[in-house]
Amino acid sequence: MATRCHPGPVDRSDDLPPPRRPLFFPVVIATVFLSIIGISAGLVLGSRHQDSARATPTFTTTAPALPETSSPAPTATGKPCRPETQAASQLVGGAGTLTQVLLLRTKTSVVYICRDEAGSLYYHANNGGDRWVENETALFLPNVVRRGDGYEVTAADGATFSVTRKRLLIVHADGREEEQPAAG
Repeated sequence: MATRCHPGPVDRSDDLPPPRRPLFFPVVIATVFLSIIGISAGLVLGSRHQDSARATPTFTTTAPALPETSSPAPTATGKPCRPETQAASQLVGGAGTLTQVLLLRTKTSVVYICRDEAGSLYYHANNGGDRWVENETALFLPNVVRRGDGYEVTAADGATFSVTRKRLLIVHADGREEEQPAAG
C-alpha cells in the first residue's frame, strides 16, 4: 500500500492521553533540595533557641525608674557574688566583678543583692538548695533599687521582690503577698 494514506499530517486521537514525561528524577531532586533546606533551617533555629535559652533569663525587668532614697550607698562585703550571678550579670551588661551587698537566708530561699563596679544592683535568689538552675530554681533580676534599709526589684510578670536583712517580701502580680523571714 501507499505510505501516504492521509493527504495531511495526522494528529493524535482526542481520546488518547498526552505523552508522559518522566517525573521521577525531578521529584527526587526537589525532595533532596527541600530536605536539605529543612534540615538547615532546623539546625539554625535549634542552635539559636539553645543559645537564647542559655543567654536570656526568662524574667527581664520592667521596673520603672523609681527615685532612690537618700540612704547611704550600699556597702559591699568585698566577697564576690556567686559564679552564677557573675555570669548572669554579664549577659545583661554588668560591669566587672559583682560583690555581695546583702545575703539573706530564709527557710526556703537564699537571696543575694550584688553590686557591679559601676554601682548597678542585682537580685539573685534560689530555692533549689545547692542546685542553681536559672529560671528553674534560681531567679536573676537587674535594676534593683535601694529603698530605706532594703532593696526592691520588679520582674516582667509584675511580681515585686523586696529584700531587707530581716525578710524577703514577694508581692505577686495578683496582689498576693508572700513573706519569708530570715532564718535564725
